[in-house]
Amino acid sequence: MNLKKKLAMGIATGALAVSMIGGGTYAYFNDVETSTNTFAAGTLDLAVNPETIIDVKNIKPGDWMYRGFKLENNGTLDISKVLLTTEFTESVAGFGDHIVVEFLINEDKSSILGASNVIDSMTLSELANMSADAVKNESPKWFGWQGGENSGLKAGTKDQLHVMFRFNDNKQDQNAYQNANLSLKWKFDAQQTAGASK
Repeated sequence: MNLKKKLAMGIATGALAVSMIGGGTYAYFNDVETSTNTFAAGTLDLAVNPETIIDVKNIKPGDWMYRGFKLENNGTLDISKVLLTTEFTESVAGFGDHIVVEFLINEDKSSILGASNVIDSMTLSELANMSADAVKNESPKWFGWQGGENSGLKAGTKDQLHVMFRFNDNKQDQNAYQNANLSLKWKFDAQQTAGASK
């Protein structure tokens, strides 16, 4: 081995020894803890029971149809509002102007002072241009007091609703609507409550 290689080997060995001595000089106590954390989102799960609220045939002007149904919160999160929107298709133009929702009442939000009406006497054509909150307490207030449940739908609860449809008899010629049919789609859109400290 030549002198250069011997010298390089000696320097490398010395550097290794110094680093080992230095490592021992800077030893310290140590304790490590681990925190395991989770984030689990809740669910919004609204059900309409029964899913088909109305299915009638052979109606004529003047007929009315009463039905009841439930909105059920089967999720783990509270619902602040349920927006109801109306869509329909009609076989004869204008038929939706003659089908009236006399009332849609949320029984659970009502009080002895009066019903919590979601809808009051509106045609399907009028309803198609608006949305209403089906779980808002609309019952009358008396000196600041309002009966019935608070607005919204808590997780694991349900509201009972009542609706009455009517084929309006306008006392005029309605022969154009003989054998007409209409397919109604009510969409119930559940909205979460505001964020909160957890």
